[in-house]
Amino acid sequence: MYKPQVVLSIAGSDCSSGAGIQADLKAFSYYGTHGLTAITCVVAETPNQVVSIHPIPPAILQDQIRILLETYQIKAIKTGMLYSKLHIVAITELLQQQPIPIIVDPVMVASSGAHLLKDDAVEAYISRLLPIAQLVTPNLAEASVILNQEITQVDQLEAAAQEISSIYNISCLVKGGHLPAENNRVDVLWHEGKAYRYSAPTVDIESTHGTGCTLSAAITANIARGLSIPDAVQVAKDWVHSAISQSFSFKSADDVPVQALNQLRPGALKLDL
Repeated sequence: MYKPQVVLSIAGSDCSSGAGIQADLKAFSYYGTHGLTAITCVVAETPNQVVSIHPIPPAILQDQIRILLETYQIKAIKTGMLYSKLHIVAITELLQQQPIPIIVDPVMVASSGAHLLKDDAVEAYISRLLPIAQLVTPNLAEASVILNQEITQVDQLEAAAQEISSIYNISCLVKGGHLPAENNRVDVLWHEGKAYRYSAPTVDIESTHGTGCTLSAAITANIARGLSIPDAVQVAKDWVHSAISQSFSFKSADDVPVQALNQLRPGALKLDL
């Protein structure tokens, strides 16, 4: 009997299934892992807009995590949208003594531009969550918030990743996908005193909603499968680029394009498990 590695996503629910818990479960399944979920918020959104956010009470969030920790042998944990200081405190109270790799995707702003994090949560990210994590995967805006300095150039990526890594004793992948369009998109990982650069051709599509969630979930699944952080990032980057290249577009009721990653479409990148 095949026994998959078990991974946990602590994140928000995206009703359009492009990001959040739903995207994480697709990535976990693709890599042959069993995905668990602890929902922090229910979000009414599409790739184009966020209508409302309903936070789950922190006590209920803790109940979800506690019963999963008691029941399963979890090999890796990913955090996504955490929303508030109370949610971060609730999580770290349960995870700080757990010998489980934690991968932090510091979700702060949606692709549509909507803010997904309360102001009081930033300090909690920095003081409580990052110090107990193994890897953090900020985009440019998130790295700027963490460092309290603006990161806007590709030649700043390595220094930013190194500084975050040094401050929090953590591996750091700074994603350059929001830089002005070039021939290639560049991300930089700082891990154990060394920089790793990952580059992929730019794909011109309407929206890349959910790419951050999908990437961090794929990294988490591959760490659970035993890959090193640099190798897990490489495998995940290749797969997400394939998903973007093969994404599809719907027309909404208002004839507005709604882009979606199609991670599980037949003919997408195959994995030999």
